[in-house]
Amino acid sequence: MIKDTVKIFSLNTGKQYAEDVASHLGMHVASHEERDFEDGEHKIRSLESVRGKEVFIIQSLFSDDTMSVNDKLCRLLFLTGSLKDACASKITLIIPYLCYARKDRKTKDRDPVTTKYLAQIIEAVGTNHVIALDVHNLQAYQNSFRCYTDHLEAKMLFTDHFAALVANDDIVIMSPDAGGMKRADAFSISLGKRLQKRTSCHLYGKKRSEGIVSGSSLVGDVRNKTVIIIDDLISSGTTLSRAAEACKAFGALKVYAAATHGVFSEAANMNFQSDALDRIIITNSIPDFKINNDLIQKKIEILDTVPLIAECIRRLHRSESITDLNH
Repeated sequence: MIKDTVKIFSLNTGKQYAEDVASHLGMHVASHEERDFEDGEHKIRSLESVRGKEVFIIQSLFSDDTMSVNDKLCRLLFLTGSLKDACASKITLIIPYLCYARKDRKTKDRDPVTTKYLAQIIEAVGTNHVIALDVHNLQAYQNSFRCYTDHLEAKMLFTDHFAALVANDDIVIMSPDAGGMKRADAFSISLGKRLQKRTSCHLYGKKRSEGIVSGSSLVGDVRNKTVIIIDDLISSGTTLSRAAEACKAFGALKVYAAATHGVFSEAANMNFQSDALDRIIITNSIPDFKINNDLIQKKIEILDTVPLIAECIRRLHRSESITDLNH
């Protein structure tokens, strides 16, 4: 049985999500302690034996009101290292939201490639396998790590959701930038197959430098159509809100935004006040998003990734493929 040979861990900040995953597997999250010292240092250790066990650590890495992303990362590294030293046979990190994944290449002189540095420190503490959900740049993610990696997608969750929502509509799938066209095209194909109808794929082009979005163009016809703007994450919402307003200006009947990770910086509370977006669909990869506007909150729908993560663990434990979870 899986519970005899597997241990599931999480930091205190991610325990509820991990408990939900464990419950799907008929398990519990293993006990550990986190002690904070007066000088700001901390200690973390397992309260259960992991000798010879296969260990899965489930933890999204994002900032919230209680802890910064850097604090969570540091604790995750220390927990991983301590479990390795305690003779765990294999350690797999499941990180639904992977921090620092957006800085994956040099765009200016002396720029850091932070994704690569993150991979190096994760590997340094003895991690055997890393699994992330809808990373910003899949190629950069795969090339940064030397340990085993797998990549999960929320595409089928969105396909299931929209198949029921827009089945009778004339549908356009839109990418908010050129870099997301592969993601939009894959979702267009998936939704089209489910509905057994043709869906077109369009582009909203824009320029971004130092966080400032300037210039835009809408490529494709959206008049009298339902538009689904698909992306990996929502942060400030500037691009999404501009794209939605452009679609409505050119005659779109409805505009939905779909993104796996609802990062939602403070600016999102202003940018999403427009009526251009009818709904915003995200997953629970980041459960504590910073939207404090009631009107915007009513637009947000959250899809559950827990069954996907649980099935991933079940298959990996049985040495089965997880590739078809994305199709």
